[in-house]
Amino acid sequence: MDSRLKIVLAPDSFKGSLTSTEAARAMARGVGKALPEAELVLLPLSDGGEGLVESLVVASGGELLEYEVTGPLGTPVKAQLGLMGGGKTAVIEMAQASGLVLVPEEERNPLLTTTFGTGELIARALDLGCDHLIIGIGGSATNDGGMGMAQALGVRFYDADGELLGAGGGELARLDRIDCSRLDPRLADVRIEVACDVNNPLTGPQGASHVYGPQKGATPEMVEFLDAALARYDRILQRDLGQDVGRVPGAGAAGGLGAGLMAILGGKLVSGIELVLNVLDFEAKAGGADLVITGEGKFDGQSAYGKVPMGVARRSRALGVPCVVIAGTVLPSADILHGEGVAAYFSILNRPMTLQEAMEGAAELLENQTAEVIRLYSIKNKE
Repeated sequence: MDSRLKIVLAPDSFKGSLTSTEAARAMARGVGKALPEAELVLLPLSDGGEGLVESLVVASGGELLEYEVTGPLGTPVKAQLGLMGGGKTAVIEMAQASGLVLVPEEERNPLLTTTFGTGELIARALDLGCDHLIIGIGGSATNDGGMGMAQALGVRFYDADGELLGAGGGELARLDRIDCSRLDPRLADVRIEVACDVNNPLTGPQGASHVYGPQKGATPEMVEFLDAALARYDRILQRDLGQDVGRVPGAGAAGGLGAGLMAILGGKLVSGIELVLNVLDFEAKAGGADLVITGEGKFDGQSAYGKVPMGVARRSRALGVPCVVIAGTVLPSADILHGEGVAAYFSILNRPMTLQEAMEGAAELLENQTAEVIRLYSIKNKE
């Protein structure tokens, strides 16, 4: 058997159990069991949500910095900012400053939650002299259209009486005027890419409030109120800033933060996984590989839409490299993905077990399944 096989390990996180880095290391241990001579390339990935900062910082040899910022309910939280190797690109996960995981379930209320802390992280990146920002906007607790983010960067929002608006999506119902004259001037020289994996518009039945509001604590009445508030915001963005972004796919991401980043900061919304693969130069790292292994917590038909395994599989296919997916759970709808570049897929589950058991044992299960995949793959390479 060829002992010089090159194997690329490029998983997403297994949410709730393994970060993408931990998953890649578990896979590496599995390869080591079956083929210790293999050349390994570890490439932990993210589609723009959880793990974006870690993925890009680790791969680029950068550093993680931690700051105290304003959390979604106005109380201080600790949030990381990633500084990629070279020191000019900052990576931000809005969920670290304004995420749903930061709000206890009984306190979730998108009328009140704010993206102010995300704006503070952007300001910290400017302080570091960064001229390129990569912002992942998955996992938000907010529905404020990015107003809080903009407030942290100097933008003022007024009601009809000339009073400044406070925090939270509910305040947008009083919005009468937006003043960007004090927006941090350093932003004029900064390129902002927004990693987004949803296509929702800002308002309407498929908009931020209707689709994502309930999981953030919105009642049916609140959903209607918030949707009307964002529609008002959209009209005033058009009138005061000349920015018509409400129908742009992804404008409704993160409770409308997508719209705010585009209209106020000039950000560009891009596919999260495509951005990450481009930044990490996947083609250069996977070029000449014999096999690529990727994975995620749940693999099903929805994985075709902007998720890590599909991004990896499609690029691997273009390189002529077979791609295998190893996931926590595999649903029958995953069958359609064989036509997208997935050579085969496997679940880490090797016996009946509870969800808790699977999550607690995910590293060992992933390691063992990877070893079996390599043993199977090695059959065709035996001389």
